[in-house]
Amino acid sequence: MQEDKIYEYAVIRLVPKIEREEFFNIGLVMFSKKEKFIKVEFYLCPDKFKLMHSKLDYDDVIQNLESFKKIGEGNKEGGPISQFEIPERFRWLTAVRSSVVQTSRPHPGKSKDLEKTFGKLFEELVK
Repeated sequence: MQEDKIYEYAVIRLVPKIEREEFFNIGLVMFSKKEKFIKVEFYLCPDKFKLMHSKLDYDDVIQNLESFKKIGEGNKEGGPISQFEIPERFRWLTAVRSSVVQTSRPHPGKSKDLEKTFGKLFEELVK
C-alpha cells in the first residue's frame, strides 16, 4: 500500500490593482519536502485578463510568471534564488508581497500521487 505524502500548496494570483485587493487565480505552486518535489504551473486567460480593465501589460505579467516557474524548477535562468534548496524556493515563492503576482497562504495536504493531486487542484482552483 502506498504511503500518503505530505505536501503544501499555494494559489498564484493576479492582483491587477493592488489598492483594490481584487484578484483572480492564475496558477499553483506545490511542494513536498520529503519527496523533494516542487511544481509551478500557471494559466493566464487573455480574455479574463482584458476584463480586469488594467493598465498591466499581458506580456510583462507572463514574463513575471515564467520567472516564478524558473525559480520553482531550479532553472539557473531564474537567478540566484532558483539555486536555493526546494523548501527555501517554495518559501520565497509564497512570501507575502505587494506586487501584481501574489500567492495565497500555503495550505497543507496529503496525497498518494503528488502529480495527480497537483492536476486536480490546478483544474479546481485555476482553470
